[in-house]
Amino acid sequence: MSRSQHDLAVAQFSPQAGAYVASAVHAGGADLEALRALSLASRPARALDLGTGGGHVAYALAAGAGEVVACDLSPDMIAAVEAEARRRGLSNVTGRVTAAERLPFEAGSFDLVASRFSAHHWASLSQGLSEARRVAKAGARAVFVDAVAPPAAALDTHLQAVELLRDPSHGRDYRPGEWVSALEEAGFRVETMRSWRLPMEFASWTARIGTPPAMASAVRALQDAASGAVREHFAIEADGSFLLDVAWFEAVAA
Repeated sequence: MSRSQHDLAVAQFSPQAGAYVASAVHAGGADLEALRALSLASRPARALDLGTGGGHVAYALAAGAGEVVACDLSPDMIAAVEAEARRRGLSNVTGRVTAAERLPFEAGSFDLVASRFSAHHWASLSQGLSEARRVAKAGARAVFVDAVAPPAAALDTHLQAVELLRDPSHGRDYRPGEWVSALEEAGFRVETMRSWRLPMEFASWTARIGTPPAMASAVRALQDAASGAVREHFAIEADGSFLLDVAWFEAVAA
């Protein structure tokens, strides 16, 4: 029986729920601090963490929000996030199992929408963003953080290939220009975009998602065979560790 993109994501992430709650890469970063500061400054009555994963955006937004709804396809992820929220004493965080493309919320029901390292797994970026805009109040702020692809074709292709070998539920790391176009088409007005590079330590990067040894070896073989330009851009190290391009898109629901 064939599996959908959503089925692949659930199968891939459900067994790793605890690993993503504990992941140092996902649990820290200046972008999380910025989301926390945004929540404290705007005090949203209701905030949405779209594709919560280990729940780190939800925990950050909880600092200033009246209620945070953490959404994810995986029931195991939601269970892990709700358990961690209870452990942290965050009574304003609740979970909801749902796809980004089919949100079970009324239009205009959120004052703040955020999504971090999730959209590259969605079955449809345009549909997910359209749903995010539908459930956001007019004038609500929205922040999307994700890995992004470089503009050069060879660099883009290399990134998508290693991502897919590591994780078969990978959809696409979109280029910044694709993100801006998709956000605008969904009804958001992009106000801020900034980017940085995130070190990915190979052993933990593959262990966190449970990459089989054969696929991890295939990633290493692809890295070893890469051109000088690819190796230089991603700063590929002897053990396979590399730098990942990440971007923050801050927008307003127009």
